Amino acid sequence: MLSAFRTVLRRDLVLAMRRRADFLTIVFFFIIVVSLFPLGVGPEIDTLRTIAPGVVWVAALLASMLSLGRLFYNDYMDGTLEQMVLAPQPLSVIVLGKVLAHWLVSGIPLVLVAPILGLQFDLGGDALLVLVVALFLGTPILSLIGAIGAALTLGLRGGGVLVSLLILPLYIPVLVFGSGAVEATASGIGAQAHLSLLGAGLFLALVFAPWATAAALKISIE
Repeated sequence: MLSAFRTVLRRDLVLAMRRRADFLTIVFFFIIVVSLFPLGVGPEIDTLRTIAPGVVWVAALLASMLSLGRLFYNDYMDGTLEQMVLAPQPLSVIVLGKVLAHWLVSGIPLVLVAPILGLQFDLGGDALLVLVVALFLGTPILSLIGAIGAALTLGLRGGGVLVSLLILPLYIPVLVFGSGAVEATASGIGAQAHLSLLGAGLFLALVFAPWATAAALKISIE
């Protein structure tokens, strides 16, 4: 199983490097969306500090959704996904490898860019650190939950719109706790509770999301 996991992970990362425009689009979308708010709201420092956590998290959520439609689609079209389903290894392990590759390509760049963008909102050092930690815990949850929606809508016409309708309600707790952690730090309360809930959510997503995605893929293929 570990060999299959590494093979799928390496394969998807190599394919992503060959299509650099896809993940660069995600990063530039994230940067543009976050940067537009200071220009539109104005230079009022208190206002910018207040809206910063929500703006960054909403932008990260929308950016992570851009590549969900391609998570399984190419493998579905060329028949590779059927071979993965027929493989002797559990499909959930293969799914976990693909989701990890998706997060490394689409999630990690957002985590690295977020502190730089946070400076536009005059966030302090502690708030920026909590923002990075919250994104590091929350973006894998976005990829894991998004994989379920991508699997359920695989091969359907207008699947991108359906994915949004399916997973956006499930993203709300991640958005609330992620932005709440930064807000709590900025107000001096402490972000431990919010980060703990994000960690618990990541653990639950790691346990259940690959299994649910594998079941959804089997249904979509059949």
